[in-house]
Amino acid sequence: MLNAAVRLHLNEMPYPPPDDVVQAAREGLYDLNRYTAGEESSLRSLLAEYVEVPEDSVFVGPGSEPLLREMIQSFAPQRKVIMVSPSFFPTAGAARETAARFVSIRLKLPDFSLPVPVLLDEPDGPSLVIIDSPNNPTGKLLLERRTVEALLKHRQTIVVIDEAYAEFSGESLVDLTREHANLAVARTMDKAFSLAGIRIGYVVAGAVFARPLSRLSMFLPRPSLRVAVEALKDRGYVEKNIAAVLEERRRVAAGLSSLGADVLPSSTNFLFVRAALPDMAARLGENGVMVADLSHQMPPGCIRVSIGTPEENHAFLNAYRSILEASSTASSDPAGTHGGSGETH
Repeated sequence: MLNAAVRLHLNEMPYPPPDDVVQAAREGLYDLNRYTAGEESSLRSLLAEYVEVPEDSVFVGPGSEPLLREMIQSFAPQRKVIMVSPSFFPTAGAARETAARFVSIRLKLPDFSLPVPVLLDEPDGPSLVIIDSPNNPTGKLLLERRTVEALLKHRQTIVVIDEAYAEFSGESLVDLTREHANLAVARTMDKAFSLAGIRIGYVVAGAVFARPLSRLSMFLPRPSLRVAVEALKDRGYVEKNIAAVLEERRRVAAGLSSLGADVLPSSTNFLFVRAALPDMAARLGENGVMVADLSHQMPPGCIRVSIGTPEENHAFLNAYRSILEASSTASSDPAGTHGGSGETH
């Protein structure tokens, strides 16, 4: 049994980076009296090699969220912004606040699929389409290549794809940025690379996005730069950890299904779950297991569960089972009179 709270609410990678990556962070603590101007070039070069794009199309920053916000603030005030719902909540909030006009396209139930004809009909003038694929919080891969290419044909439309979980899906549309100046793909090293604590994000972008992204001048901390560079040189641990997460994802999904939960197929390191109890997230929290409560976007009982270590996942499934059993007992004996005394032992 784990003593500390089980953190399954932030989609973090449960496995730490290897020792050589940690050592790079220590080495980055030297020369802290000097700015890092220009040192990000090594990182950009390695990222370009990693995703197989030209180096001048790669822009780095402290996490993908600030980069997404910068693109929204640069383009949304003059454009209709088109997003899907549900979507990554901070991005949707920033777009809603900034857009000249905001349009939200609801994913189709019961499987949260993208209504492609509706999406393709929306651009009618200057438009900014922002879609997270795989989607957060559903875990579903939303975009097909032909859909994105059809969007990009609209002369006044620019497209931003958030691929924070691309390594877990095994699919990416980043190569389309070579051919389309009006496409940007946001990625992160927070997830698959086990580097949430240093917040390294990057955008692979066509020429339309170059000016606002190059204006950022975000000087990344030297330890973060050193860690990211070392991580990109040693990718074996990333593949190993992804494989472990995918195996655990299958196990957790099967365990939840056996308990009567509705679990959506996932292309990420988390699961979207429709639980039987509307307050399941709160009850799990009372049992020391933290999951994401989606009631602000979805019906009560919908939760998002990150895949943790086998021990963490075991604790989650045990807590989930115990909560269901306690609820069933309470429902069958609402007055607390089972056994005649009304007392518990």
